Amino acid sequence: MSSMRALVTGISGQDGAYLARFLLGKGYEVYGTYRRLSTPNFWRLQYLDIFEQVDLIPADLVDAASIMEAINISEPDEVYHLAAQSFVGASFEQPVGAGEITGLGVTRVLEAVRAINPRIRLYQASTSELYGKGNSDYQCEDTPFRPSSPYAAAKLYGYWVTRIYREGYSIFACNGILFNHESPLRGLEFVTRKISNGVAKIALGLETEMRLGNLEARRDWGYAPEYVESMWLMLQQRDPDDYVVSTGETHSVKEFAQRAFEVVGLDWEQYTKVDKRFLRPLDVEHLQGDCTKAREGLGWSPKVKFGELVKIMVDEDLGRWQRWQEGQRFPWDAPNYPSENRILSRTFALDR
Repeated sequence: MSSMRALVTGISGQDGAYLARFLLGKGYEVYGTYRRLSTPNFWRLQYLDIFEQVDLIPADLVDAASIMEAINISEPDEVYHLAAQSFVGASFEQPVGAGEITGLGVTRVLEAVRAINPRIRLYQASTSELYGKGNSDYQCEDTPFRPSSPYAAAKLYGYWVTRIYREGYSIFACNGILFNHESPLRGLEFVTRKISNGVAKIALGLETEMRLGNLEARRDWGYAPEYVESMWLMLQQRDPDDYVVSTGETHSVKEFAQRAFEVVGLDWEQYTKVDKRFLRPLDVEHLQGDCTKAREGLGWSPKVKFGELVKIMVDEDLGRWQRWQEGQRFPWDAPNYPSENRILSRTFALDR
């Protein structure tokens, strides 16, 4: 019996890399799409030591022909559509691009599946940002959506067009409404990794302060390697459906920073400052997921909770900086990341 074949769009991102490792462990042949950049961005696959085990296909979500080519080359049983312009803050800076890539890109993937092989099972990476500035204490599959960013609006389009293709063309397509999920492979533009990396550098004397935006925003933070399993589980069910994936807990950015500094024995208030450049024009104050349906229908539940997650991330960044200072070289993003003090954004312009 031949092995299953999977195509992962956005395989070079946090979720793509962890999902690729998970699928390889299940015996899959794994193919992944990536965007051609001036500097290759495969460090996560290399860091997980799986770069040589996956087949990479260049593709771009604004180019329907390249998406069709990727599906023709990989001949997948399952497609995991993770690629997107995935940073909420950047969607305010590039709102049209967010719609083109994160929204219409989903339609291009669905159209390719419909045209080439409608028996392919498809996972669409949805997001808790769909709920936006709603007023419910917990968010589940039936909670009304109220997007509060161009990113969330584009993801809302992707959510509904996935359901339309499922119902209109009988394509096995699922929306995974994943709440925030973090790891040491998270990009440095995300606040959790910005904190863990900043705390590590402060603890080692490489920096003296950390600047953050909205400290009161509350999120339901889980551990990314666990969340990718839920993606796979959705595509193993008899019928396609949509699922919330979350921990059911909510914590503020302030709590994340406080816990992170506690890991290295420092007082967060001595090193943390609020910088208005990192405040968004519109922000979501509270997200807390109810994953009852995923727990009962998929048999999935989170194991790593908030405190352990923060410690995992800080310990990893601390260890990487220590190894780097000792002269070791390995795949990693932080040494090449520019100082945010030199980056002017739409958010900054709105506030000055």
